[in-house]
Amino acid sequence: MASLHLKQVFKHYDQTPVIHGVDIDIDDGEFVALVGPSGCGKSTLLRAVAGLESISAGEIRLGGRVINDVAPRDRGIAMVFQNYALYPHMSVRDNLGFAMKLQGVAKGEIARRVLEVAHVLGLGALLDRKPRQLSGGQRQRVAMGRAIVRRPDAFLFDEPLSNLDAKLRVRMRTEIRALHQRLGTTTVYVTHDQVEAMTMADRIVVLQGGRVEQAGTPLELYDRPCNAFVAGFIGSPAMNLLPGRVVFGDGGARVVTDDGLHLPLPPGSAPAAREGTEVLYGARPEHFEIGPPDAGGGGLPAEVIVVEPTGAETQVALRVGRHEVLAALRERVRARPGEALALRPQAAHAHLFDAGSGLRLN
Repeated sequence: MASLHLKQVFKHYDQTPVIHGVDIDIDDGEFVALVGPSGCGKSTLLRAVAGLESISAGEIRLGGRVINDVAPRDRGIAMVFQNYALYPHMSVRDNLGFAMKLQGVAKGEIARRVLEVAHVLGLGALLDRKPRQLSGGQRQRVAMGRAIVRRPDAFLFDEPLSNLDAKLRVRMRTEIRALHQRLGTTTVYVTHDQVEAMTMADRIVVLQGGRVEQAGTPLELYDRPCNAFVAGFIGSPAMNLLPGRVVFGDGGARVVTDDGLHLPLPPGSAPAAREGTEVLYGARPEHFEIGPPDAGGGGLPAEVIVVEPTGAETQVALRVGRHEVLAALRERVRARPGEALALRPQAAHAHLFDAGSGLRLN
C-alpha cells in the first residue's frame, strides 16, 4: 500500500489543454472517487496515474516514488477497466494468474494466490469457465480478481460498473466497498455516477474542465458545496438553483427572483450577500415543504406538473412562477397535475451562490 500524490499535473494533446494543474493528495489506504461530467478529464488523469498516458508537466508520486517515467507494469498499480479486458480464450483461472506468470512467479505460488482470490470473490466454482460463459457481474469479479492477485500498491477503477444493470450495480458497489475495507489498498475510482461516489468513497474529487472544483468527504460536498457547479452536480435529484437578487426591506432580508418570488435568505449569508447582489438560490429537493395553498404560513404559489412516487419518497415537479422546481417528500402525495399548492423552502438548509462567479456566499 502507498499514498498517491498528483502535483501540478498538466496534460495537453498537441495544442489542446485537457488537464490544468491538478493537485490531488490520496492517503495510504484511502478510497477516493473522481467524478465529473463527460470530458472533465477524470479518465485521462486515471490513465496518467496508470502510465497509459504521459503527462505534459507536473509530478505523480506513489509511495514517495516519482513514477512519471516508470513503465506501467513497474508502477505497482493494478487497473480495472470498464469493459473488463479479459482474455476470451483463457479460463478464469488463467485470466487470474496470467500477470503473475509473465512476472515469473512460481506455479505453486500462482495456484495458491489464485485460489485465495477466488475464495474472496466467490469465483471458486467458475475457475474453469471461459469469460463468454460468465454473467456481467461475474466478469467484473474476475477483472477485480486479476487486479487483486497482483497485490499492488494502488487500485485504479475506470467506471467499472457502467455496463451492469441497475440492481447489479448496487450489489457490486457494496462488494467493492467491502473488498476495500478488507484489503485496505489505496484506491482511485472514476465514475460519472455521483451516487456511486457518494456511497463508496472516503473522499470525492469533483472535476470540471480539467480542474478540481472541490475535494472533500461525500457529506462535506453535499452539505456545503463550494460553488454552484458542485451544488448542481452532487446530489440525486439535483439541487434546485433559482436566479434572483438580494433585497433588504421591512420584510427582512430575502432573495427576489426575476419573476417576483420571495425566498428566505439562508442564515449566515447577510455579510457576503449585499443589497442588490445577483445570486443563485439553492434548495435541495428534500428541503421543501408543500401543502394546500390556503394552509397559512405563507409559501410560494406552485402548480403541480407531475408526481412520481418511488416508494421511499415522492418526487413532485412543480411550476413556481416561471421556474420548475423538484421537491422530494417522505410522505405520500396524492396531488394531480395542474393542482395548486404552496411551496415552502427551508431557509435553514438553503444555499446562496454568487451568480457571476458561482462561489458560495453563506
